[in-house]
Amino acid sequence: MTPAKPWVVLLATLTVQSLVAMALLNLPVVAPAVAKDVGISTNYLGAYVALAYFGAMVATLLGGAAVKRWGAIRLSQTGLVFAAMGLFLCAIPYVETIALGALFIGAGYGPITPASSHLLIKSTPPEKLSFVFSLKQTGVPLGGMIAGATVPSLDILIGWQWAFICAAIACAICAWAVQPLRGGLDDDRDPTVRPSLATSFVLPLKLIFSHRTLRKLSYMSFMFSIAQMALMGYLVTFLYEDLGWSLVAAGGALTVAQAAGVSGRMLWGYVSDRWLGATMMLIVIAGLLVIGAVGTALLGPESSPWFLFPVLVIFGSSAIGWNGVFLAEIARQAPKGQAGVATGGTLCITFLGVMVGPPLFGVLAGVLGSYGLSYGAMAVLGVLILMLLIPLYRHPTSSTT
Repeated sequence: MTPAKPWVVLLATLTVQSLVAMALLNLPVVAPAVAKDVGISTNYLGAYVALAYFGAMVATLLGGAAVKRWGAIRLSQTGLVFAAMGLFLCAIPYVETIALGALFIGAGYGPITPASSHLLIKSTPPEKLSFVFSLKQTGVPLGGMIAGATVPSLDILIGWQWAFICAAIACAICAWAVQPLRGGLDDDRDPTVRPSLATSFVLPLKLIFSHRTLRKLSYMSFMFSIAQMALMGYLVTFLYEDLGWSLVAAGGALTVAQAAGVSGRMLWGYVSDRWLGATMMLIVIAGLLVIGAVGTALLGPESSPWFLFPVLVIFGSSAIGWNGVFLAEIARQAPKGQAGVATGGTLCITFLGVMVGPPLFGVLAGVLGSYGLSYGAMAVLGVLILMLLIPLYRHPTSSTT
């Protein structure tokens, strides 16, 4: 069978990425409503995020070997089905079912990026790698935009539970729709591969920790991911509880930040390919993260929209916009044929940051009595990222140790 054209591969991976990201963010964008019905505090939102990304962390390590055995399209379909099952579970208003649903959604979310990296590295010219990976990664903020724009409104119209069920149906339909692509895109699968503890868990981590650039990029992603999920997971709650916005207005503001992330990912990928290179581009993004975090800490109920929305744009374009350049550089630095394995290993570190970050952010907000001040603390992460990347830029190497 003739392989699909590169634009078809990009469109398919972008759509899958968008839907699993939407599934993950359904609950955070209506967290106050869910917390009220379930009878818990919104501070427990961090536990939902932690459970989801624990599932994602385990699943992404399995992704490299699973891609080789069953194919990237089949793995993407499996991820969509798991996300749908998780949404159905989260629609049941009990702590236990929501916790189980979070694990299912995370298990569906985790293998999507290793699968898409495997597909894109085969079909993308090297000189367009950062831009194409960045374009595909716009699926994450695009999914957030869809969730922020639709779920609060659907909550008013039909209730948050039915909103979750609608999202689950969309994931299931997408899993069915990409089936015709499997014959041409999963032609490199190897049924003789037997996923094991060594191939699924040890080898990906061994690969990245033995490689200087991959190791430092993984540490960087750990810190960027904390800032990203703090913004995506708590912005609605921050605007609702600290600034007195309505849920619909706060969801709209999240959509603005996500849109900035979408634009940022495409712009940063293009600039990286054409002028700056991946490391310098990531340095610039880290600087913008510091500015966005400090600006968010200065927001208050009386803040002018002329200040608030530019701050959200800067914060969104940096905290959400870094992934595409990062993933392209991982694929570029990985040994030949190991892009999926390297991606899985680095994303394990990324998801570890997401898993531990939001609960700590929630605790910090409780201690400080302010989500805004907690956002200000994200500036420290930007500074630490700069300390990692500047030496890497001055002394670039893809060698081990």
